[in-house]
Amino acid sequence: MRIFKKLATSVALAGAMFGTPAFAQDDVRIALVVKALGIGFFEAANEGAQEAAKELGNVEIIYTGPTDTTAEGQIEVINALIAQQVDAIAISSNDTDALVPVLKRAMQRGITVISWDSGVATEGRQLHLNPSSNPLIGNMIIKLAADHLPNGGKVALLSATTTSTNQNIWMEEMNAVMGDYPGIEVVATVYGDDLADKSYREAIGLMQSYPDLDAIIAPTSVGIVAAAQAVVDAGKVGEVNVTGLGLPSEMAGAIESGASQSFAIWNPIDLGYSATMLAYELSQNGAEAAPGGEIPMGRMGALTLDENNEGAMADPFVYDASNIDDFKSIF
Repeated sequence: MRIFKKLATSVALAGAMFGTPAFAQDDVRIALVVKALGIGFFEAANEGAQEAAKELGNVEIIYTGPTDTTAEGQIEVINALIAQQVDAIAISSNDTDALVPVLKRAMQRGITVISWDSGVATEGRQLHLNPSSNPLIGNMIIKLAADHLPNGGKVALLSATTTSTNQNIWMEEMNAVMGDYPGIEVVATVYGDDLADKSYREAIGLMQSYPDLDAIIAPTSVGIVAAAQAVVDAGKVGEVNVTGLGLPSEMAGAIESGASQSFAIWNPIDLGYSATMLAYELSQNGAEAAPGGEIPMGRMGALTLDENNEGAMADPFVYDASNIDDFKSIF
């Protein structure tokens, strides 16, 4: 790997001397590691990564992840990528701390490591790309419910796993602004482990435990679809509004049925695109991840890093009956 990178540097310098682009080396391999394969959100992120690779011209994307949302599965994947001597790993993690040792080993082998979507602890990566601002997301998920409850009401949270970094942070941020939404009461928080069947059962359980429940907030693309289906099956459309974070392609039916009035998400295509661009800048163009730094992300602008080497890509975007048809075929 070190020899390869020295050769790559020489090629880049030679390119600069003769007026050719610095992106002259071939076969830059960037691994996009996701929480689990088969999830629509991450498939869309891969589409963005492929777009970035095509734009850069010399990048191979290795799209990979475990078959279930476990840290153990991701550790196995990362060990395989270290053995392959990839140039960069961009990971959406299943656990904040459990992946740190194996990711530190990757960096010690000269592999660039960033996290995106769901982060790892600072010592396990060079930077973290948040899809949006955590405070803005936390505010958005409760606002989506409150907008349809002008006289207040009871809401419940259906999250992913108890250790999911991003969902836990968003719920903390939501709790921090609850005072801005008087009359809204959070009656329960349950976890579907990002599994459709378990999320469905948890949603059914919420409606049985709280017959006067007004809304279910699911800050996970798996949970929100399952909860919407549960509301339809329970005959609660018009009584329980399902909202949170989801994919337009997967939530179009819920919007049409009325099980969901609105939901939000950032664009995962943009997220995969940005993660790839950042991994490339760090591994190939000498960009340094440091507090206050700005690192280019192609058409998405630049990522500004805070004191923890984290930055936000963009604000969440709200989807409802007025615009769902424009996006449901995209991701």
